Amino acid sequence: MKLDLVRFFQACNPSKTLVISKAEDRQYYIDFSKVRGGKIIEELGRTITRLSPNEPTCQLFTGHIGCGKSTELLRLKAELEQQGFHVVYFESSQGLDMADVDVTDILLAIAREVSQSLEAIKINIKPGYFQNLFTEIIDFLQTPIDLSAEAELSVGIAKITAKTKDSPKLRSQLRQYLEPRTNGILESINKELLKPAKDKLKQQGKKGLVVIVDNLDRVDNSLKPSGYYQPEYLFVERGEQLNQLSCHVVYTIPLVLIFSNALGRLTNRFGVDPKVLPMVPVQLQDGTQFTQGVTLLQQMVMARAFPTVSWEQSRNLITEVFDSPQTLERLCLVSGGHLRNLLMLLFRCLQQEDPPISQECINRVIKQRRNELTLAITPDEWELLREVAQEKNLRGHERYELLLRSMFVFEYRDEDGSWFDINPILAEAKEFGL
Repeated sequence: MKLDLVRFFQACNPSKTLVISKAEDRQYYIDFSKVRGGKIIEELGRTITRLSPNEPTCQLFTGHIGCGKSTELLRLKAELEQQGFHVVYFESSQGLDMADVDVTDILLAIAREVSQSLEAIKINIKPGYFQNLFTEIIDFLQTPIDLSAEAELSVGIAKITAKTKDSPKLRSQLRQYLEPRTNGILESINKELLKPAKDKLKQQGKKGLVVIVDNLDRVDNSLKPSGYYQPEYLFVERGEQLNQLSCHVVYTIPLVLIFSNALGRLTNRFGVDPKVLPMVPVQLQDGTQFTQGVTLLQQMVMARAFPTVSWEQSRNLITEVFDSPQTLERLCLVSGGHLRNLLMLLFRCLQQEDPPISQECINRVIKQRRNELTLAITPDEWELLREVAQEKNLRGHERYELLLRSMFVFEYRDEDGSWFDINPILAEAKEFGL
């Protein structure tokens, strides 16, 4: 069987998220739940489908950036839609400045996305509160924003946020204006947008409304004027407001919250434990290779090369893509089970040479990536990394937040709970052995 090189190259693009509802993307999808220590997406889905439609749920989802959360959330969307729910999925990073997010920004983004999604199926809802609010905002900001009275809610919010997105001064003024009105905005979204939306969706035979807010895990860990770091400020200090929307909501949250002292307060605010999507383990805590995890990663790579072929067949085609099965195994092991890392290394190889990819090429790319990572690591961080590698533990978030965020340390889960190890690329660095 001949490899379609152009399609393989495109399928390995690390910045591409698989959209499970598309048939082409679905053939690249591999279910890693067997080795990830739990069926997390099923748990999120069951919580939504098993409760009565009038009982809104709010769930939190996290994991390393690039470990496959968006793909899993799009799978959740497809499965809920099959069961008759109207699902609004959006990437918050498209419209929000991740360095500076406030609760009103998130609420307005949800209102905009929900209205836009409803307008697409001919459900037009015009909350009176927002009509007045827009007029007052334009007066307050004293800046021309062209809004007709007939404008859809989504258009109104989009125009105002677009106007303030590029101007920190205008954004700050808008915040000062909206902040004391947060509860009014929340009440209007619930009573004048979500309630009529659910009623009209019910008339169309839908079971309920679900909003999935992706990429909020990417908010910067910057200090807010309140003295709190941004993740804690949004989800703990202001979490109560995010938890009050009267529809099903799933938020992605920064992984750092799981290791912070604020975890107990976060769980109290939302009444649920955050669900964590861990790495695909390539070895066990004792350092022995975990064949099942490595095999699934090999399967993922070969599915990108030969999407129409079963794993039983494609495992015999490995030498069409790599100079030997050992080269593919090396790639999977050094990725640490981080899916985007694996694709990034593979993509860099494809940029350098056509298949079959040689062991030399893989080693060259690994070395290049290792050099990029080690440039940022200080001597005391190497000390911490050696500690993590030895103890498989990550204690106290202050010192370790950077290690997680910078992809120096990965989290894994098994029947006994979670454990940690360093990014395998760093284990080969000379500084690590010193």
